[in-house]
Amino acid sequence: MPEPTKKADGNAEQSSAVPEATENCDPPLEISPSPDKEDDLAASTPSPQPPSDDSIPESAKGRKDSVWSLGEGQPPEELDKPENTQRSTLLIEKPQSGSITVGGDITFVAKVEAKDLLRKPTIKWFKGKWMDLASKTGKHLQLKETFDRFTKVHTFEMQIIKAKENYGGNYRCEVTYKDKFDSCSFDLEVIEVRETSQAIDIRSAFKRSSEGQEDAGELDFSGLLKHREVKPEETVPEEDVWELLKSAAPQDYEKIAFTYGITDLRGMLKRLKRIKKEEKKSEAFAKKLDPAYQVDKGGRIKFVVDLADPTVDLKWYKNGQEIRPTPNQKKYIFEHKGTQRILIINNCTLADDAAYQVSAGDEKCTTELFVKELPVTITKELEDVKTTVNERIELECEVSEADAQVKWLKNGVEIPRAIRSRFRFKSEGAKHILIIDDAMREDSGVYSLMATGGSTESRVQVDLKPLKVIQDLADQTVRLGKPVSLHCEISPGNVPGRWYKNAQLIQSSDRITIIHRARNHRLEIQNSTVDDEGDYTFVPEGYSVSLSAKVHIIDPPKIHLDSLNFPENTVTVIAGNKLRLEVPISGEPTPRVVWMKGERVIMDTGSRVRAESFPDHSTFTIDIAEREDNGNYKIMLQNEAGEDSAQIRIKVVDVPDPPAAPTVPEVGGDWCSMLWDPPHYDGGSPILGYFIERKKKQSSRWMRLNFDLNKENAFEPKKMIEGVPYEVRVFAVNAIGVSKPSEPSKAFIPLAVTSEPTMLAVDGVTDTTVTMKWRPPDMIGAAGLDGYVVEYCFEGKDEWIVANEEMTEKTKYTISGLPTGEKIFVRVKAMNAAGASEPRMHPHPILVKEVIEHPKIRVPRHLKQTYIRKVGEVVNLVIPFQGRPRAKVSWTKETKPVDPTQVSIRNSETDSIIFIRKAERKHSGKYEMMVQVENYTDKATIDIQIVDRPGPPQHVKIADVWGETVELEWTPPKDNGNAPITGYTIQKADKKTMEWFTILEHYHRNFIAITELVIGNEYYFRIYAENMCGLSECATVTKDSALILKQGLNYKNPDYKDFDFTEPPKFTHPLVNTIAVAGYNATLNCSVRANPRPKVIWYKNKMAIIDDARYRMFSNQGVCTLEIRKPSPYDGGTYSCKAINDLGEAEVNCKLEVKGGFTFYELMQRGVPLHLIDKYMNDTKNSEPEKK
Repeated sequence: MPEPTKKADGNAEQSSAVPEATENCDPPLEISPSPDKEDDLAASTPSPQPPSDDSIPESAKGRKDSVWSLGEGQPPEELDKPENTQRSTLLIEKPQSGSITVGGDITFVAKVEAKDLLRKPTIKWFKGKWMDLASKTGKHLQLKETFDRFTKVHTFEMQIIKAKENYGGNYRCEVTYKDKFDSCSFDLEVIEVRETSQAIDIRSAFKRSSEGQEDAGELDFSGLLKHREVKPEETVPEEDVWELLKSAAPQDYEKIAFTYGITDLRGMLKRLKRIKKEEKKSEAFAKKLDPAYQVDKGGRIKFVVDLADPTVDLKWYKNGQEIRPTPNQKKYIFEHKGTQRILIINNCTLADDAAYQVSAGDEKCTTELFVKELPVTITKELEDVKTTVNERIELECEVSEADAQVKWLKNGVEIPRAIRSRFRFKSEGAKHILIIDDAMREDSGVYSLMATGGSTESRVQVDLKPLKVIQDLADQTVRLGKPVSLHCEISPGNVPGRWYKNAQLIQSSDRITIIHRARNHRLEIQNSTVDDEGDYTFVPEGYSVSLSAKVHIIDPPKIHLDSLNFPENTVTVIAGNKLRLEVPISGEPTPRVVWMKGERVIMDTGSRVRAESFPDHSTFTIDIAEREDNGNYKIMLQNEAGEDSAQIRIKVVDVPDPPAAPTVPEVGGDWCSMLWDPPHYDGGSPILGYFIERKKKQSSRWMRLNFDLNKENAFEPKKMIEGVPYEVRVFAVNAIGVSKPSEPSKAFIPLAVTSEPTMLAVDGVTDTTVTMKWRPPDMIGAAGLDGYVVEYCFEGKDEWIVANEEMTEKTKYTISGLPTGEKIFVRVKAMNAAGASEPRMHPHPILVKEVIEHPKIRVPRHLKQTYIRKVGEVVNLVIPFQGRPRAKVSWTKETKPVDPTQVSIRNSETDSIIFIRKAERKHSGKYEMMVQVENYTDKATIDIQIVDRPGPPQHVKIADVWGETVELEWTPPKDNGNAPITGYTIQKADKKTMEWFTILEHYHRNFIAITELVIGNEYYFRIYAENMCGLSECATVTKDSALILKQGLNYKNPDYKDFDFTEPPKFTHPLVNTIAVAGYNATLNCSVRANPRPKVIWYKNKMAIIDDARYRMFSNQGVCTLEIRKPSPYDGGTYSCKAINDLGEAEVNCKLEVKGGFTFYELMQRGVPLHLIDKYMNDTKNSEPEKK
């Protein structure tokens, strides 16, 4: 059971309590389809219904303690929270509240429109706030759904059959569709007709007004005024509700309230809470006040307490304020009888309904006084009234009690007591009067007064007074623009009326004024117009009589050219179009219209140019406008009131003439410039711009070049194909349209100069000449390339001198005749039919002075190792070198000059070629090349090895024969062909056939055991030697043959000693000094033989190379390789390879030189200043001795 809420304080809270009570507090209803539970439903006490607004006195409205029930399980605090649920309208028809007698049937209907819904909405029926009735359907409750396909309306019905008392209460219908929601609450009242015996009890119903302090208020028993019969309580024993609430658990409070019909449960719980605080035994009171007292209004009540100590001071309080005795007061009477102290309250009113308290010393005793108000009855009935309009009406009746709260109603609807209401309410004791001043016909109806004990009604009829016309309306003729005034006078004077024009209601506006003063009615129209002409009627309100008059407007003719908004009365029309000009005119009567051009009258029967007249306008038409239609036209109006005329100028415009043929003064690679003259005739409208088109001469398709108008008389077409002839033409454009195209221009061909030459560099410098070289332009174009022009300019001067009078087609040119020691700038231009290209200029000045370049031989990478060729092949080696001027090249072999009859040597300025047409073994050896420039030299050695096929092996013999096996032995050939022997090929032949078959190829050892020979056969064997050139030309055959004997012969195996294959590491091919180029991978190779397999370690400058990403080490079949990735000068040094096994170790060394510097010539080509070049060369010279 939730805690009871406190009684509302103040008017603000009281005014908001009633809506909360009616919406949130629903009496519980239990409906079950099971017939076994019908007795339980019938046995349960029906929940008391909330009293209607008609029966609630004004003093009791808006109070929280007027809540008549709490919903099941709902905390009272939730009643103070307003519902702010935002709803969307789904229900087009909502269920309406109703009442039935016990055992009757009732149906509630809700309708939802489904035009905008894709599926059926969901509907739920609730009793109170929580009880879903979907699970309660059965004998007494049925839910139905129907859908009308024509009207697209869902109909939902809830039917209650054979209602019982406890079925009454508040119900709710909720409709949901997706995110939309709508709900409606309605009430069901179940009335049971009983015997007319009324037992009024404090527990039946009470409400408290907002008068007084916290617990003050009036008792309102209006809920008991409904015609309800109370069952005799003969069999129900009287129980003290206060004692039940004191001893009950909090969760049983609501059940007790429903059982005993307690409506102000909150107030009782609040007072009970105060009573429970006084549980301890009192020392001052021998007998305390009862928890509550009840008295009728106007009655007398006595409060009695018995004191334990009569000497204690006693004080009485009402709502916390002390009640003091005053002389000549008969309201409160204080009496002392022994230890009893008595407080008597005479003539109790609703103001005496409060909490009373008596204090004796430090102890207090509290009680509640409930003042019961008796029903107010009607003592004098209302009387019917019949009167006329504007009269005063007074309705008077009397009730049984003075200053009683009553309600006035008109046609069953309560009359509001607003400040500006036409109704005035007057109360004089028990007399109540309703006054209506200046009655109207709408005031007719049934008026009633409702009190708590009855009601009375009166019929009021208000009729009109007879109408009398004192002055009728008169016809008027008014000149256009003058005011119109219509006046009439009728009686009675307070009768309003309406004005009509041609049966159309007239409303007041800025121009129309409607005046009603007493009996006079006036209609005033300012600045009359033609539209104001017509029949005017005044109709008094409420009467069938009407007054009429005619108004006639006279207007002289007038031409309204201003409304056409033509500048300077000029009308522009496009040639070939139709012109229809409607000129507004006015005048009453309709004027005669005449159109003229010069002295010629334009008739309405003309074929191409004609004029037509209408009441409100005149039409001038030209079907097909021509240039001859230009000119001034005159329109004249005439009628009885006067005449008017005006002039209109018609301007015929056309597209312009075509411009003159354009000229093309300048042509580029993919563009040209064009000019043209404007057209001779602009079509009567200024030229806005031009459109330009072009086409290839051999084509017929023109292409638009601009989509935005070109304002100038010049244009530059672009994006043309070089070398293709084109033509262009122009269109003129004005506001009317586009002219015909101009004549095409003469054909022209776009040609472009080439791009500038590339890679201009100094190729050589002497004391009087400078040789320049360059590459052709990147873009040449359709005009081709005719040649080059070389120009030079001395430093400090601006004059460029042409070095070659005639164009050169080569990409190299020597400028001669230059003074020694001067510095010049050089530039080169490419020439073709379109002209000279942009010059390519050398970025730095060139000193005209021969510079010594130290010789340097650039040995190709493949020649840094032994160069091997077979006998008879061609040897052609090109070794580039650097050195200026006049480098001398010499070749030697084994310190002797090369024999020119054996080897051909050809030298140039940049390289030397050694050529052998047919290589022989004698050409093998080390050739040394030396380049000398003055006192500077550079040398390089080239190792050439000419190889041939080897000779046959020596001393081939049969060492032994056993079983099916023959053992052969031999020695290497005397001549290995100047190349290592790579293997042997062994063949066998049967003595009978002497056909040779290969047994084994690429065999490396000098002995072999040949098995699986055929027994009984006799074999010869021969062996070929093999090197990189192939097999030897002939083979060595065994002198003796080997006979394979048959089985059964005893063969004694000879004793062999196991051959010891172990040996310490030995390098069969050492490391070779290598020169690497910076940025290119370099490899060092050597080969080692050892058994067991050795461990190979590489060193750089005596430091082991371990886990370095710049080095990769390989070992395959004894060949050891060290790869250095993209070496730099830092990687140069001494590299070692060490092989180690259990029998010993071996080591080989070589030197690696990484060269990545630049020559003087290269620095000059890169444009490095001379002082920086000198510094670099000096540093290089100083570093060379240190390396050596």
